[in-house]
Amino acid sequence: MGRQTGGTGEGSRGYILAMLLAVIVALGIFLTAALPSLSAEVQRDQEAELIFRGEAIAAAIKTYRAKTGGYPLNLEDLTKLRPPILRKLYLDPMTREGEWDLITAVQPGASGDKTGLPIVGVRSTCKKDSFRVYNDKTLISDWSFSAAPNLLGIPGAGAAAAALTALNGGQANNVQGGNIPQAGNGAMGSGQSGAPQAPPGNPPANPAPPVNP
Repeated sequence: MGRQTGGTGEGSRGYILAMLLAVIVALGIFLTAALPSLSAEVQRDQEAELIFRGEAIAAAIKTYRAKTGGYPLNLEDLTKLRPPILRKLYLDPMTREGEWDLITAVQPGASGDKTGLPIVGVRSTCKKDSFRVYNDKTLISDWSFSAAPNLLGIPGAGAAAAALTALNGGQANNVQGGNIPQAGNGAMGSGQSGAPQAPPGNPPANPAPPVNP
């Protein structure tokens, strides 16, 4: 009788152990299948937070520009105005370090150092493809949050054309076409007086009468 009882106890323990192993395997399979979906949901939430923070910083830079007449030289300047224009200095939610890639009004030098340059916006340093589409961009690092979205860091083509037009006496057609009048050329002729010149090869309109000897 004692041997039968012991065998039944061992069989029960083996059955319980097998059930536990089956539950663990099933749980592992479920987590493996659910992990991509969970990761995607986390990234979607991070992207939504990135847009909120980036647009808040861009709006604060625009307000800073309106209040001070210039762009901030570091993001901490946005928290120093009173009344506050930014609740706190937000970090990049897409990266562990939280540091933004700064968009500056002028291009940095060969070293890439942006210290002391006027800041017009920020972007994330995350290189992942996004689930959202923001301003027609699907690479997160291409999402720019700027107070001056059209700023290129160089004079615009229209401004350059207007400047050249003014320098060349209002000859807008020549400037826009890329033909800049050169000094000493044109209707006045090179080194000639302001009197109109007769075309070469044609006699004068009123020739002088011959002189009798």
